[in-house]
Amino acid sequence: MRKKLASAAMVAGAALLMTSCAAGGGEGAKPEGPKYEITDKTAAPSGELDQVTWATYAEPFSLDYAYAFDYADNQVLSNVCESLLRLEPDMTVSQGLATKWENKTPTTWVFTIREGVKFHDGSEMTADDVVASMKRHIDPAVGSFWFSVYQNVDKIEKTGANEVTVTTKIPDALFGESMSGAAGVIDSAKTFEALGSDYGNAKGGVNCSGPFELDKWQNGEKISLTRFDDYWDKDLAAKTKKLDFVIMTDPVARINAMKSGEVDGGWMVPANAIEELNSSGIGKVHFGLNTAMQFLVVSDLEGPLGNEEVRKALLMAIDREGLVQAAAQGYGKASNSFTTESVWGQADEATRKAAFENLKEYPYDLDAATKIIEEQGVKGEEITITTAPIGNDFAVIAQATTAAAESIGLKATINTVTPNAYTALFSDPEARKGTDLYYTSWYLSVGDPLEMFSILRTDDFSNYGNWSVADYDKSTNEALSTMDPQERYAAAVKSQEITNDQLPWLPLYESPNYLWMNDKITGPSPSINFMYYPWGAEIGAK
Repeated sequence: MRKKLASAAMVAGAALLMTSCAAGGGEGAKPEGPKYEITDKTAAPSGELDQVTWATYAEPFSLDYAYAFDYADNQVLSNVCESLLRLEPDMTVSQGLATKWENKTPTTWVFTIREGVKFHDGSEMTADDVVASMKRHIDPAVGSFWFSVYQNVDKIEKTGANEVTVTTKIPDALFGESMSGAAGVIDSAKTFEALGSDYGNAKGGVNCSGPFELDKWQNGEKISLTRFDDYWDKDLAAKTKKLDFVIMTDPVARINAMKSGEVDGGWMVPANAIEELNSSGIGKVHFGLNTAMQFLVVSDLEGPLGNEEVRKALLMAIDREGLVQAAAQGYGKASNSFTTESVWGQADEATRKAAFENLKEYPYDLDAATKIIEEQGVKGEEITITTAPIGNDFAVIAQATTAAAESIGLKATINTVTPNAYTALFSDPEARKGTDLYYTSWYLSVGDPLEMFSILRTDDFSNYGNWSVADYDKSTNEALSTMDPQERYAAAVKSQEITNDQLPWLPLYESPNYLWMNDKITGPSPSINFMYYPWGAEIGAK
C-alpha cells in the first residue's frame, strides 16, 4: 500500500512540473509564491508533557557521531549527545561542554572543559573523554565522516585538569566553530572501549550527556528517548518525559499520521503538504532560517557530466523558476549560488554584495543548451539520476532533470532506491557507482560559506564527483587559513565565483527550513540548527 501511495505522489509531482514548465522555452515573469514568515522561535510552552511522538523520514544510519552525517541521524543525536560548543538558531555559537574556546596562536585552539557534567551512566565527563572523543575523528580505523574538519590537526592533548589543546599544522579558521556540530560531540572514553564495534548502533547505543538518553532502538520502527534528570543545564532541562521517533519512509503515510494526530511533529515536511497541513485545523508549519541549498550532486565526472559545458547546458535546460513552484510549492527562490545569503550574514556589506552581484546567470534556454550538447559531441550519451520516495520534491526534481536531459539530446534514466539506500550515497562510494546525479538539500553546519567551499576541495570526503581544480583548492585553502573574519569572508568570494563558473554541482534553489507541530505542543525554533541543538528539550505543552 505504501509503495502505491509513493508512486502516485511521483506521478502527481511530474504532472505538476509539466504544467509549470509547459509555457515555453524561456523564463518569463517569476510567479508569485506563497507568503510566509521566517520565525526565530515558536511560543514558549505552558507546561510539561509525558510523551511526544515525532515522525522521521528515514532510520538513522548510525548514532555514532563520527558517522552522523545526515538529517535522519542528527535530528535524533542532537537530543542525546552534545558538542563542545552549541549552535544557536541564528547560526552563532555559544558555550556547550566547553565554557571557553580560544585561538591562542594561529595554530592552537584551547578548550576549557565544563565541570560537573554527567554522562547518562552517571559518570562525570573529564578532559580525557574530550581527548578520546576528538581523536576518533583522526583514527583511520574509525573512518570518521567528519575527518575533513580534523584534516589539519597535528595533536590533541590534555593540557590541564579541565583543558584540552588542539594543535593544527596550519591555521584553520573554521576549526573552533566546527566544534558546535557532530565533529565536536563528546562521549565517554570507557564507553568506546566497552562497546567496540557496537558503539552507536541499535544494540550498543551511546552514553552521552544530553537532555535525553537513548532508551530503545527498534530497527526499522522506532527510537525512544527518555528524559535525563541529571542533565547539567537546568535552563534546558527536557519538558517532555519521553520522545519517540517513528520511522516513516512513505511521505504520504507520514503526512496522514500528522493530520490524524498519530504523530505530534516532524522536520523535513514535504513542501506539497504544507497547505494541506495548515488547513487541517490541528497544527501549523513553521518556517525557519536555513543554510541549505538544493543541488543536483554530480557524482560521476567520468561520464558526459565531466565536461563543464555539458553541466552548464543541463542546468540551462532546467526551468528552475518552474521547479521552485512544482517541487517547493513556491516556498523558495532559484539561485546560481552555492551558498545562501544567510551564511554571509556576518560579513561586511561590501563583501556580501560582492559574493552575489557578479555571479553568472544560467537562464532557462533549451535552444542554447541543445546547441552546447551538439557542439560538445555528447548527443545520445546516457546519464542516470538516482532518487528515493522521501518527498514530492525528490520525485519532481528527478522527473524534471530527466525531461531536461532528454529535451537537449541526452538520454536519462531514473534509478529509484529506498530512503536508507539514498542516505548511503553520501558516505559510501560503492553506493554511488552507476549514478551521475542525485538531489540533495545540502545544509551547512556553521554560519560560514567556507564550510561549503571546503567540501569541494580535491579529495575531500564530500567531494562526491572528485572534482579537482588547483586554483580553487589554493584560494579556498588560503581563505580557510585566514583568521580575521572579515578578511576570510572577502577571500571566500573567489571560491564562490569559481563554483558558480564551473558548476561541480548544479545549484537549483534555496528554501526555508520547515517544522510542523500540532496544536498540543510548542517550544523549539524552526531553524536548521536543530541538527546540532537539543530542540526536543524545548518541546512542552502549548
